[in-house]
Formats: sequence, structure tokens, C-alpha cells
Amino acid sequence: MELRRRLRLLSVTIAATPLVLAGCTADHLPGARQAKAAPPQLTVTPGDRARDVPISAEVGTVVKGGKVTSVRLTDDKGTQVPAEPREDGSSWVPTRPLRNSRTYTAEVTATGAGGRTTTQRTTFTTTATSSKPAVTSVLNVTGDQTYGTALPVVVTFDPGIPKAARADVQRRLFVRTDPPQPGTWSWLGDGTQVEYRAPDFWTPGTKISVRSALEGLPIGKDAIGDADRSATAKVGQQVSLDIDNATKQMSVYRGGKLLRKVPVSLGKPSTPTSSGNMVIMEKFDYTTFDTRGDPMGGYVVDVEDAQRLTNGGEFIHAAPWSEGDQGSTNVSHGCTNVSSTNADWLMGITHVGDLVTVKGTEVTLDAGNGWTAWNVSWDEFAKGSALPVPAGLKPTVGATPHPGVVAGGSAPAPARSGAGG
Repeated sequence: MELRRRLRLLSVTIAATPLVLAGCTADHLPGARQAKAAPPQLTVTPGDRARDVPISAEVGTVVKGGKVTSVRLTDDKGTQVPAEPREDGSSWVPTRPLRNSRTYTAEVTATGAGGRTTTQRTTFTTTATSSKPAVTSVLNVTGDQTYGTALPVVVTFDPGIPKAARADVQRRLFVRTDPPQPGTWSWLGDGTQVEYRAPDFWTPGTKISVRSALEGLPIGKDAIGDADRSATAKVGQQVSLDIDNATKQMSVYRGGKLLRKVPVSLGKPSTPTSSGNMVIMEKFDYTTFDTRGDPMGGYVVDVEDAQRLTNGGEFIHAAPWSEGDQGSTNVSHGCTNVSSTNADWLMGITHVGDLVTVKGTEVTLDAGNGWTAWNVSWDEFAKGSALPVPAGLKPTVGATPHPGVVAGGSAPAPARSGAGG
């Protein structure tokens, strides 16, 4: 009896053991394991098998639960097309326009939590050469030149860009600076000119890289962009000219220090000089003023050491014929007359892009009559952007605008590991 009782107890213990073990290890059984992190969700544009894609196309990416870690764009011959990401990560921009009637493949990988990845491939074909008229665009920056600290980057258009198309155009205008300083673009009313600047002036020594990537870009329904233009330049020493009609003197500053005061003769009352903040646009050792088409009557005169301030024809230039009036009487047709000696000296001091301030004359500078980005406040300038302007962009508080640096409306970020491949 005792033996049978022990056997029964043993069998009960053995039968109960699996239940006890199951209770202790439930969290480790396959059916009860915690779910792994889901792979990221990824959408890529242009869509797969898309046709008639503009040659200005970018590889757009939308990611949920991760971030893009690789983009590789190749043409139908297997050649890789370099591309750079926008600062906001919304797309990757080819560094050169795509070609018409070609097929491209974009392979994009996104990585999420736990290192899980999603890769998507899309193949698309670009449009044939367009028969639509092209909008002519001109960039004011030339490669490997040195410019002044007040230089706005300017793109002009013929014909002007309609309001409905300005955001698309602005997204294809890129400015990058080293060291970086953000800014924004601002459109003139008729759309023939857009200017870029930061809240403050550029810092001497800054490197500015500009790209107007408009070739093949649809502009409205009836036009396309004409070309893809780029340039890299640098900023020189800070130079500014302050012209006061009350004293008939020009104060020339470099690095904030007064170098010289120069007697001037400005526009006479019938042809006054504009008051405002201008920027030197062009410099000529020798040129000819021919105003015979002017309704008020014109003239032809050869001048030396001329520096353009406005589209309307206001210059600083040598005027030996008015040296007796300089410093006392205004006798010009709107230009700033200086002596031959001072004009020659100024040509060796100034850069295209230096600020020239004129005050106290009978008329004010019109918007767009030259590069007028500094003739308005930062807040007013920013209102002209067709894209949102970051709220944190403000001029330096408690200081005159000082040199800075730029990066564009949504500029490509600097190339990094994995970019383009």
C-alpha cells in the first residue's frame, strides 16, 4: 500500500510539472513574443513607369517610421547620376539636368527602428524635347570673381514669371555659402527679377555657390526654363560708400574705417540722383553714355572709371568737366560725378556688390531699379518670397547689418556619405 501511494504521488507531481513550467516561461514562447519593429513605409516619385517626366525632375521621398539612407539614380546605360538631398529631406536633386527621351531608375532605401530597411525602385522616362517657348534667365554671379558684402544673388527673367509659377521656380534656385548663413529669395512685382540675400551682409572671405537649375522646368502651362546655370565666387573686404547731398561729400569706408572723403556733384533738380541703398552692379574702365533716345533730349559722352548703380543709368564716374562744382553744386544728369583722380582710386577700392547709400536728394530709389534688396527692411524683403521663410531668420540685433552667408529656399545639403549611391 505504501509503495502504491508513493507511485501515485510521483505521477501527480510529474503531471503537474509541465503546467508549472508553462506558467514560468510564457513570455518566451514563440506565440507570445513581442512584435518586431515594422519596416519603414516609403513612397518614391516619379512613380514607376511614369512617362513624359520633365528633365528637371527630382527623386521625391516620403518616409514613415524611418529615414532615407541611400539614393541611387542611374540612366538607361547604367551610368550613375549624382544627386544631393534638399535640406528638408523632401527630395534628391540631380546635380545636372536629366536628358530628354531617356529612361532612369531610382533605387531608394529607408532605414527604420532596429535597422530594418525598405527599398523601393522606380523607373521613369523623360519627356521629348519641348516645343514650348523658353523663359530666358540670367544669373548675376560669374564664377571665380570677388564680390562685395552687399551682393544680392539676382536672377532676371524674360518674360516675367507669373505668380502661380514662382514657388516652383524658386525651389529650383539654390544658394549655398561657406560658412553657412540662411536667407531667402524675394520677387519683384512683375516677376522679371528675384533677389536673394540673408538678414545681414556677407562675411568677408565667404564662398558663395549658386545654381539656377531651370532647364526644362515647366513654367505655367505655356513655357519652360531655358538653362541650368551655376557659379562659385567669393566675398572680398567690406567696402561701402555713403553719399550725402547736404554736404556734397562721399565717405568711403573699408572694414568700417573711413578711408577718404570725396567731393561729388549729384543730379541737378531737373534730373535728380535717387536716394536709397544701392549696390554696385558693373564697373567699366571706359564706356560711352548715349541717351539720344531720351524723350527729354539726349547726349553722347565718353566716360572713364564708371560704376553702375541703377538700371536707369545712374553711375559713379569720372567727370573732369564738373570738378569745379564737385563738393558744392549739383550739375549732373543723375550720376555721381567725381574727379578723375578719385574715380581711378575708387575703381581700385570697390567691388561689384558693394553698398552705396545716397541720402538727401529730391527722389527715392524705385524697387527693381538696380539691385534694390537692401533698400527695404528684412521683414519687407521676406514678404516677397513665394515659399515660407523660417521664422527665426532675423537681422543681428543691436548692430548694423554685418557680413554673413547664404543657403537657399530649400537648397541641397552638402554631399554626405551615401549621397547619390
